[in-house]
Amino acid sequence: MAEASPKKIVGRLAPSPTGALHLGNARTFMIAWLNVRSQGGKLVLRMEDLDHPKNKAGADRQALEDLRWLGFDWDEGPDIGGANGPYVQTRRIEIYRQAVTKLSECGLAYPCICTRRDIDAGQSAPHEGEMLHYKGTCRNRFKTYSEALLTANGRLPAWRFNTGTSAPIQINDLFAGKYEQDVAKYCGDFVLARDADGAGYMLASVLDDAAMGITEIVRGDDLLSATPAQILIANALKLPIPSYIHVPLVVGADGKRLAKRHGDTKISTYREAGVKPEQIIGALAASCGWADEDEQISLNALLPRYNLHTIPHKPFVWDRELN
Repeated sequence: MAEASPKKIVGRLAPSPTGALHLGNARTFMIAWLNVRSQGGKLVLRMEDLDHPKNKAGADRQALEDLRWLGFDWDEGPDIGGANGPYVQTRRIEIYRQAVTKLSECGLAYPCICTRRDIDAGQSAPHEGEMLHYKGTCRNRFKTYSEALLTANGRLPAWRFNTGTSAPIQINDLFAGKYEQDVAKYCGDFVLARDADGAGYMLASVLDDAAMGITEIVRGDDLLSATPAQILIANALKLPIPSYIHVPLVVGADGKRLAKRHGDTKISTYREAGVKPEQIIGALAASCGWADEDEQISLNALLPRYNLHTIPHKPFVWDRELN
């Protein structure tokens, strides 16, 4: 009996139109692209535009142009179509709504009217950053979303995932290694949607990855801690779990992720200044151990050099100029 052929890897690029593509985005996308193309896999591009208040007009078009200019290509996406579209999240709202309904019907999602101030006041210990622990104040409080809406004084209730009976989640990340988290203790009942139609990143990315057949996800390691919650969602909806590769971010000399305070690192700015795409790819490839310092090289030329295990396990400090 002949052996079954190995399953073709399917990866994705998921830019967000909340701002211009910068060097940090480009490095992660470069690793994701090389990881797929070096294995003869398929690449999907999805525009993650659910963060409406932060979306910038024209940023979606600019991101595609910048990626093409750098040498990226993809097999499915908003500009070329494909069998698993639409590839823009704001056009997939009904899919997310149906998933929330399904989770609600089996007791794994519920409406919540707590404000951030309410949640902040309920913390039992000091916290850092934006990760707050939600202890489930509204769990079992309302029978329906409509009931919660009547009690919310004009605000739209959010939908939360019920982590009450969940077990710790273990991940064997292909780069970061083993990671374990008890989601109920780490963050508690997390938000699935900001309102009845406002699915958040946690839910939407899980549903989209499954629908688009994504088998391996490369993304920044700032999202590693969010992965166990996403696995809880996938398990609850009986969706396949992809493999994960969480890689270090690009940071400034101060150790903080790239931002305006570190200067203009937008890809569009480099384009306008006459910098060649091979200069940018070469600089980012050097940070991964695939090119010499100041070497100019294209994405395609990097394919035989790609090696996930040569990437340093610490953030890449960007403290240079390209001209």
